[in-house]
Amino acid sequence: MTTNGTDVTTGSPRVGWAAANARRLARQGLTAPTGGGPATVTGAMVGAHAQVLSAAELSVALRLDGGETRESVRTALWTDGSLVKTFGPRGTVHLLPSADLPLWTGALSALPTGRSAMPDGVRMSEGQTDQVVAAIADALADDDLTVDELTEAIVARTGPWAGDRVMDAFQTKWPRWRQMTHTAAHRGALCFGPNRGRKVTYTNPHRLLPGFTPLAGPEALAGLVDRYLYAYGPATPQNFAKWLAMPANWAKELFGSLAAEGRTEPVDFEGEVAWVKAGDTDFAAEPAARGVRLLPYFDAFTIASQPRTRLFAGAAYERALGGGQAGNFPVLLIDGAVAGVWHQRRSGKWLDVTVEPLVTLTAARRGELEEQVERTGEILQGTPRLTVGTVSVGAHA
Repeated sequence: MTTNGTDVTTGSPRVGWAAANARRLARQGLTAPTGGGPATVTGAMVGAHAQVLSAAELSVALRLDGGETRESVRTALWTDGSLVKTFGPRGTVHLLPSADLPLWTGALSALPTGRSAMPDGVRMSEGQTDQVVAAIADALADDDLTVDELTEAIVARTGPWAGDRVMDAFQTKWPRWRQMTHTAAHRGALCFGPNRGRKVTYTNPHRLLPGFTPLAGPEALAGLVDRYLYAYGPATPQNFAKWLAMPANWAKELFGSLAAEGRTEPVDFEGEVAWVKAGDTDFAAEPAARGVRLLPYFDAFTIASQPRTRLFAGAAYERALGGGQAGNFPVLLIDGAVAGVWHQRRSGKWLDVTVEPLVTLTAARRGELEEQVERTGEILQGTPRLTVGTVSVGAHA
């Protein structure tokens, strides 16, 4: 194992896109399925986006070996508790390893907070926020509660102002306190409980992890950078800031402090200074990112890998990225690059999978795609039927 040479100007190891992409794929369990179970795989992904839980189940299970299905992910989440569903990076719903929750809550609660985007009359003060978070923690200490039940409990502990329906949301009005749902999760006071019928419930993570305490902010942020760089490095502070939806200048300061402590080191990545964990400079001299993969909505690999112009090259940038927003389309990967989109529709036991490649598929690639569709059906516990749509670009894969 080696890097791709040394930059004679800076003396830093030189890393090319192919080597970086191949290492990311391998560490993500996308070169070949991996063992260790859902929590280990989710940790390697640095969290699985779970706004659509079925997509998260597919994201995690497709990286597992041994014929694991979505039931394996559900067991880890709702039975053995090795996964937790909560608000993660960017304030979006994620699956995270329960064992990593002290790190995540310590890091996310230490992120800089700007002025709330809520208008006057809706926005909560810092004191009100503290009251609501404390009320949430107390209300959920002994039971799982639906949103309506939690609203009543919060109002009883704070006052009617917390329940005022003043937040515009989905053509209705939400109680004022709900603007701080993700803040409560980041501070370790709230996570998701199992659904009660069709209703979402919340619980206190202390019920899942007795003795749970968020790590101190500086330690937690350093640990999060370590994990991010291990999974997606080389990366720049701007890449990390985009992944967390944080200011770039803040990320630059954080990366600078970690470099000064010797926790990271620079490399020349495609002519740009980027960073890896200290000592983590081994890349394949002749990297190979071969194979066909189907990734669902908001898969961690497509969201976090940078630069997107290389992962979503050519026509894929518009067709599969929508000009810049990753995750809105399930994607077809061929040899580690986005080469199309796909979608699926359930009808009873049948799972109709339509793939729209941006390249002409060879017979070998078509065979690999069929294997991926079979695996998708196995994970989602349906009988798959494949349709290949019209090819948009006449190149061969």
